[in-house]
Amino acid sequence: MIISVSRRTDIPAFYSEWFLNRIKAGFVDVINPFNTKQANRISLKKEDVDCIVFWTKNPKPLMDRLGELNGYNYYFQYTINSYGPDMEPNVPSKSKELIDTFIELSKKIGKDKVIWRYDPIIFTKTYTKEWHVKYFEYIAEKLHNFTKKCVISFVDLYAKTKRNTKELGIIEMTIDDMNYIALEFSKIAKKYNLELATCCEKIDLEKYDIKHNSCIDGKLIEELFGIVMDDKKDGQREACGCLKCNDIGAYNTCKHQCKYCYATYNNETVAQNEKLHNPNSTLLIGELTDDVKVYPVKVVTGKKKTSTLFD
Repeated sequence: MIISVSRRTDIPAFYSEWFLNRIKAGFVDVINPFNTKQANRISLKKEDVDCIVFWTKNPKPLMDRLGELNGYNYYFQYTINSYGPDMEPNVPSKSKELIDTFIELSKKIGKDKVIWRYDPIIFTKTYTKEWHVKYFEYIAEKLHNFTKKCVISFVDLYAKTKRNTKELGIIEMTIDDMNYIALEFSKIAKKYNLELATCCEKIDLEKYDIKHNSCIDGKLIEELFGIVMDDKKDGQREACGCLKCNDIGAYNTCKHQCKYCYATYNNETVAQNEKLHNPNSTLLIGELTDDVKVYPVKVVTGKKKTSTLFD
């Protein structure tokens, strides 16, 4: 079983204490986002969890407590891009903090387990094609000794995110724009010996040596931890290659307030949810009440790879 922590919010940045409390308890409850009277109970026992995939822009609050995850397999999807406070109001400084944190994390757990994400790529009058190329190389030069892979994506603006980004003046991206970015980023990636891949993109960029990525990556889990997972897909967007997982986050709970975020579209709701957060609750937000039906999630684990003479 793979645990996603989390596509819906930045648990390492804002809810590390709660998460580690749930690890100690051995389970977590997750409200169904489409039916608040239903919740899934997900095992977090070591014997049930094949891998934890962390998604974060700032893992610092979790890093000094990684020892509490001894016995668990995990890796990080760590986003560092080139936007300022106009786009990401509460994300710490990349140059003064997040790049150093990335390097520190890589030294702690190994460069194979820290994947750099530069996404989503957005064009405005400030954040031009040339801007992205310049700052992608700046970050690549800093991080290339501490990761092997970078994942990129181009922004998808949903109705709820269009409202939050209206004042930014986002410029629609063309196929030519995508090819320009792919070519220039590919040159930089090769210069710094980084594998480059896309997340949830239909466009084929193989000619630039850019592969389609699986963020919940069965191949990586097998390589890192010797566990062969079922190849059942997760049912995300059409171009998503991720394996099936259990996400333990909740929408409208991330306090970074990134304007483009599909998972946080109402900052007033985020503030209300913050008041309801209890680090000792089985739920990320609020408490489990008697009128909520709890459904245990079936545990399906991968198979430990058997080494052979020819491995």
